[in-house]
Amino acid sequence: MDNFYKDNKNLQFHLMHPDMKRIVTIKENGFEDREHFDYAPMDYEDAVDSYDKILEVIGRLSAEILAKNAEEVDSEGAKIVDSHVVYARGTQENHEAFTKAGMYGVTLPRKYGGLNFSIIPYVIAAEIIARGDAGFANIWGLQDCAETINEFASEELKAEYLPRINQGQTAAMDLTEPDAGSDLQNVQLKATYNAEKDIWYLNGVKRFITNGDADISLVLARSEENTRDARGLSLFLFDQGDGGLQVRRLENKLGIKGSPTCELVFKDAPAKLMGTQKMGLIKYVMTLMNSARLGVGAQSVGIAEAAYREAVKYAREREQFGKAINNYPAIYEMLTVMKVKIDAMRSLLYETARSVDMYKSLGALSEKRALQKEEKLEMKRYNKRADVLTPLQKLINSEYCNQIAYDSLQIHGGSGYMKDFPIERIYRDARITNIYEGTSQLQVVAAIRGVSNKAYINMFREYEAMEVSPDLEHLRKTLAKMTDQYEKVVRRVQEEEDNEYLDFHARRLVEAAGNILMGHLLVLDATREPEYKKSAGIFIKMARAENINKVGFINNFSQRDMSEFKQ
Repeated sequence: MDNFYKDNKNLQFHLMHPDMKRIVTIKENGFEDREHFDYAPMDYEDAVDSYDKILEVIGRLSAEILAKNAEEVDSEGAKIVDSHVVYARGTQENHEAFTKAGMYGVTLPRKYGGLNFSIIPYVIAAEIIARGDAGFANIWGLQDCAETINEFASEELKAEYLPRINQGQTAAMDLTEPDAGSDLQNVQLKATYNAEKDIWYLNGVKRFITNGDADISLVLARSEENTRDARGLSLFLFDQGDGGLQVRRLENKLGIKGSPTCELVFKDAPAKLMGTQKMGLIKYVMTLMNSARLGVGAQSVGIAEAAYREAVKYAREREQFGKAINNYPAIYEMLTVMKVKIDAMRSLLYETARSVDMYKSLGALSEKRALQKEEKLEMKRYNKRADVLTPLQKLINSEYCNQIAYDSLQIHGGSGYMKDFPIERIYRDARITNIYEGTSQLQVVAAIRGVSNKAYINMFREYEAMEVSPDLEHLRKTLAKMTDQYEKVVRRVQEEEDNEYLDFHARRLVEAAGNILMGHLLVLDATREPEYKKSAGIFIKMARAENINKVGFINNFSQRDMSEFKQ
C-alpha cells in the first residue's frame, strides 16, 4: 500500500527534531486538554504519536487518491455553473476523502473541533499533499485562513466559523484586484457599513483569487472613505451562503488546474468585520501572507520531491547504449544535486516552521497566563527569526523547486515533454511557486532586512557555536570562512550608503546568506543522522562556489556600473 509519509524517512526525521518537545509542551500548555477531550494527548510522546498517525493517514490518502486523480484533474479542471465554481470530479473526491478522514482544521483548538496540531506536523502534511497534487494542496492549505480567524477574530465569530472548517467547508483569502496585485495598499473594493442592520456590504472586483468561490472568505476591502493607502483597509469575513458574490471567470492557467483561480464580483455582499477597522493590511493580512508563504515553501518541497522521484524512476528504467541512463555521469550528477537540494530545502523549511511554532505557541500561552521575562524574550527572538526566515525559504525553495522540475523533465528527454509521463504536469505546476504569494523579487525585498540588520550573520554565529560531530568540523570551518567573506561584502555594499545600490545586489546577498544558512542546517542534520553527511558535503561545496561567484560579481560592479543594466 503506497504511503507518501511512510516512504519518506526524512519527514519523520524532521518531526522528531530535539526542539519538538518544548514546542509541543508549550502548545499543549501542560496537556491541559486531556481533562476535557478524550482524544487529547496525555504527554509529549502521546502527542507525537498522534501526529505520526495522522500523517500516516494523510500520506495514504495522498498516494492512493490525490496522486491517482492528479492527471484527470489536470485535464478536466474546474468550471463555472450558474456563476459558481464546480470542482473537477477528482478534486471533489479528494475533498470528500479528506473531510471524511477529519483532515481539515487540524491546527485549530479542540473546542472548535480541531486537533491543536503545532505548525511542524501541519507543514509536513502540506508537503505530502503537494507531492500528491499541487493544485489540491492549495484548497487544503487555505485552512490557514482559519488560523487568522482564530488569532484575531472575536469569540463570537470564532465560535460561528471555526467549527465549519473542521466539517470540510473551504476557505479563501480575497486580496488582489485587477489594479492591485502585489500592491495591496491600492485595494479599492469598497466596504460600506449599514448601522441600522449592523452589517457591512462589499462592492467591487477581486482577481486571481485561489479557490475564490469558497464557503468562507477573508476579504480585504477599503472601509474608510477618502483614503488611498493601507490605513483605509479592513479585513472582512464573507459567508458564501449569504449571497452577493458571482464568479465572473476562471483563469485558464499553465498549471495547478485543479485549484480554481477566480475573478469575483461582489454586489452588496453582506460581510462581518474581523478584528479592528483599519488594521486589515497592516496587521491581519501580513500574518495571513506569512502563513501562505510558509505553505508555498512546503508546496515547493512536495513538488520537488515528486519531480525527483519521477526522475529516479525513469533514469533507472530507461536504457541507452546498453545500460540504464542513471549510470552515466551527466545523469547521476543531476540526480544527486536534485536530492541534495531537496535535503537543503527541507532543512530550511522546517527551521522556519520551528521558529513560527515557538513564537505562535508562546503568543497563545500569553493569552492564558503572564509570560515570564525569559519567555517574553524568547517569543520576541523567534518572531524576529521567523520574519527573516519566511521570505528566505519561500524564495529559495520555490526557485529550487523550479530547477528540480526542469532537470527532472530534462532527464526524461523527449518523453518528458509529452503528457504520457507525470513530469509534464509537475513541471507546469512548479512554475507558479516563485510567482504567487509574492514573487521571488518581492521575497528579496522582505529578506534583505535580514542582511541589513545582521540577523542572518547572527544566526550563522549561533550555528557555529553549536556542537557537531568531529568529522564535520572541516565543513564548519568552510562555512566560517564563507561567513567572513560574506560579512566583508555586506559591509562593502553598506558603506556606499546608496539604497539603489543595495537593491541592485540584494538578491545576490540574500541568496548567499541562504547558502551559508542551509549549509549549517545540513551539518546539524548530519550530526543527528549520519546519512545527511553526503548532502552536507556536496551542498557546501556547491554553495561555496556560488558565493565566490556572487561576491566576485558584487566586487566588480560599482554604483557607476549599474547604469549599464538600466533599460
